[in-house]
Amino acid sequence: MTISEVEGSGMKRETALLNIICLVAAVGFVALALLNAIFSGDFLTTDNLFLTSVCLVLALMFAVNPLLYLKEEGRLPIPFQRSTGKETRQLAGKGGAAGALPSGSSVGVVRSSLSSPPLLDAKGRPVPTDVKNMVERFKQPQQKDG
Repeated sequence: MTISEVEGSGMKRETALLNIICLVAAVGFVALALLNAIFSGDFLTTDNLFLTSVCLVLALMFAVNPLLYLKEEGRLPIPFQRSTGKETRQLAGKGGAAGALPSGSSVGVVRSSLSSPPLLDAKGRPVPTDVKNMVERFKQPQQKDG
């Protein structure tokens, strides 16, 4: 076992411990806000609303780091999220529906997209075929008149 492996496992344990402490603090602040809402006589006073909002903001601050860590590790599924550029590249690399075309088909755009990586915009979405055609035309060397 090398020094880097020992340090790496120590960092993983440290990160896990800090995430657990943050989650316990977040749950504690949410519980404090709930106790304030349940056991206060008149909830809609300035003091009760202030205490509840401060507790919820602190709970949010403590919950953000563990949630971002889980998202970074890929263990936190995010509902309604569109596919990222990496997933699009993986799908396009497999050939997708274009791989099912016969080799003699006369679809030039599909053939060029199979030989080159897919063209994506700034948000990771595939660009339309007309834009791909324009980009391919710009890539071709221009002939000089002379």
